Amino acid sequence: MSIQQIILMVPAILFAISVHEFSHGMMAYRLGDPTPKYQGRLTLNPMAHLDPLGALMLVLFRFGWARPVIVNPHYFKDRRRGMMLVGLAGPLANVVSAWVFRLTLGFLPSLFPLRVGMVLHQFILLNIAINLGLAAFNLIPIPPLDGSKILAGLMPARYGIIFQRLEIYGPVLLLVLLFTGIAGRLMSPIVSFLGRLISIFPTI
Repeated sequence: MSIQQIILMVPAILFAISVHEFSHGMMAYRLGDPTPKYQGRLTLNPMAHLDPLGALMLVLFRFGWARPVIVNPHYFKDRRRGMMLVGLAGPLANVVSAWVFRLTLGFLPSLFPLRVGMVLHQFILLNIAINLGLAAFNLIPIPPLDGSKILAGLMPARYGIIFQRLEIYGPVLLLVLLFTGIAGRLMSPIVSFLGRLISIFPTI
């Protein structure tokens, strides 16, 4: 990886994790939970969301995490549905961000000189890749990732409760998947699907 790529990746990563965590917090807040607001998480300031290890993983492996937004589901009218929506909000925000960045590729060549346009083109492609990668990683249905909350919300209540009890084993399993490379193989079809999804919508 070149120095230029690393320099371009840092703001892309900070943006992706900020949008992701802000969306979790805003969804919880809109559903009645004031906790994210009290924690100062309803902001796009990356310093409020940064997890150094998770950001480093994003730089090195294109998947990682931010500092989780604490949510109190007791404020939700429907706890299971509320947690599912909060879990979905982060990955969805990253997919929408990737789509918006993809839109900008259509008019870049006409606005900037060749050299500047090439750098911006690379920066936008990195933003697309990082946003899709962050969304895909978090959609893996292993606690404490967002995918586990989405799956628990879609399951019948009795199975969802059992599934959530397995959360204590989630971080260990997740580390095994990361260090064995299985996480990357799980992410690959998700990234491909999300990439096809954002390509369905028209560009400029």
